[in-house]
Amino acid sequence: MQTIDHRIGGAPAGAGRAAPVYDPATGQQRAAVLLAGKPEVDTAVAAAGKAFETWGNSSLSQRSRVLFAFRELLVRHETDLAKIISAEHGKVLDDARGEIVRGREVVEYACGIADALKGGFSDQVSRDVDVLSFRQPLGVCAGITPFNFPVMVPFWMHPMAIATGNTFVLKPSERVPSASNLVAELYAEAGLPDGVFNVVHGDKTAVDAILEHPDIAAVSFVGSTPIAKYVHERATATGKRVQALGGAKNHAVVLPDADLEFAANHLTAAAFGSAGQRCMAISVAVAVGEAADALVATLARKAREVKVGPGDDPASEMGPVITAAAKERVENAVATAAEQGATVVVDGRERRFDGDGFFTGPSLVDHVRPSMDVYREEVFGPLLAVVRAATLDEAIALINANPYGNGTALFTSSGEAARRFQREVRVGMVGVNVPIPVPMSYYSFGGWKDSLIGDSPIHGPEGVRFYTRPKVVTTRWPHVTQSVDAAFHFPTSS
Repeated sequence: MQTIDHRIGGAPAGAGRAAPVYDPATGQQRAAVLLAGKPEVDTAVAAAGKAFETWGNSSLSQRSRVLFAFRELLVRHETDLAKIISAEHGKVLDDARGEIVRGREVVEYACGIADALKGGFSDQVSRDVDVLSFRQPLGVCAGITPFNFPVMVPFWMHPMAIATGNTFVLKPSERVPSASNLVAELYAEAGLPDGVFNVVHGDKTAVDAILEHPDIAAVSFVGSTPIAKYVHERATATGKRVQALGGAKNHAVVLPDADLEFAANHLTAAAFGSAGQRCMAISVAVAVGEAADALVATLARKAREVKVGPGDDPASEMGPVITAAAKERVENAVATAAEQGATVVVDGRERRFDGDGFFTGPSLVDHVRPSMDVYREEVFGPLLAVVRAATLDEAIALINANPYGNGTALFTSSGEAARRFQREVRVGMVGVNVPIPVPMSYYSFGGWKDSLIGDSPIHGPEGVRFYTRPKVVTTRWPHVTQSVDAAFHFPTSS
């Protein structure tokens, strides 16, 4: 049985406790991962702190060279990373490759960090006085990431932190630990000094040690809303900067003037891709007016056609969910929806699979009301709920009343409807005929309401701001023979 160790200061660093790592496609344990306690977190932070003494003063050219080399290694090892992701998460290989590509885009943005860190200069703000500004790194930063994107979500964090001169301690989900270790090896091969990037595996014990550590300056988190609130509260209480991204209940509105076949194709992929285990997955389709019956019929046909199987099978379009508990949660949500009056159009529980893998089929439930559990709760699985609305105004009001505000989409051929939707909907990321509107790396990712705790989105320009702090310098260089009288009143320009 393989044991997955931490990577601290460029080397393994064993710990006593361990947890099983499963292959969701077989239901069998494939490895054991060591779980960090406070001593391992302390060691990682000490290594990162020591590395910051030199990395924080490294040149922008050196950082860019390392990141360019790292980017090339990611291309070379894309298949290796994808196989690891598929084996531990369960998603199909093409989906895993897509995650790597989107993560690599953040590295590409970070390669141009010299431009993003350009400061400002104002000449002669007062007689013989100039002002300049620049940004400096914070120190040791940490990331706590979820199971659903073992590469992409951490890449929203550590490339930006490292490019801006910080050092980093990553605590990935203990369910999908191996990809982060390979990333650490690739960083080392790219020339990143030991201690700049560290990986500690663990559970709540490690999380709490990170949140409470006095030498960690900033924490980035992606996960459920209750844990995001916990992380934000605990970390800010110890004076840290915090990015805390929470859960989602993403709606896609389909108007009668939309191309229903096009909309259904994209909704099916957005709802059931990665077994619905994406923070940007569409979990609610809002069918407006006369679009409803035809849309539901088309969605039902396509849901039944989704090919479900192991992630390493080229024929598979959807893999298993992450754990047996996740499978039970999704299937219970279907049963509860039926009990509360929804119509189960496609029942994923009826699909049969060989072996002990954590498989369940795509489910489609119609006539869902906002009071039902299947609408209120974040199911995080291959279940698409259909809510019917009479008008676009009603659909917008429904979305705005929901406590989550991560992503949303509108399918229409009307520019007027699209413009009104994107201005009136209270959601952070909006797609028009695009079901999963994850921004490019040179924009920032972040929802509204309970999908973002605090006010710090992630990666892109917001990432640069989060991982640095500004410094403003006011200078005067008087002539040696010049006499300048000092004033006792507050300084003003003259």
